[in-house]
Amino acid sequence: MAKVKGAIVVDTERCKGCNLCVVACPLKVIALAKEVNMKGYNYAQQIIEDTCNGCSSCATVCPDGCISVYKVKVE
Repeated sequence: MAKVKGAIVVDTERCKGCNLCVVACPLKVIALAKEVNMKGYNYAQQIIEDTCNGCSSCATVCPDGCISVYKVKVE
């Protein structure tokens, strides 16, 4: 049976750093960056590679639709 690996892509310029995705992530792979975007917000980013399972909890709670989740089957 193939495993599923996930990855997120955050539109960093639209992200307002609300922290909802960080709280919603069951695997704790998302955190707010220390850097700020052009609007002055600390944006969300994936901090642990190869741990995301693609559950989409982060994208579901994002009020601005800044997060895209991708799933890839790993054999």
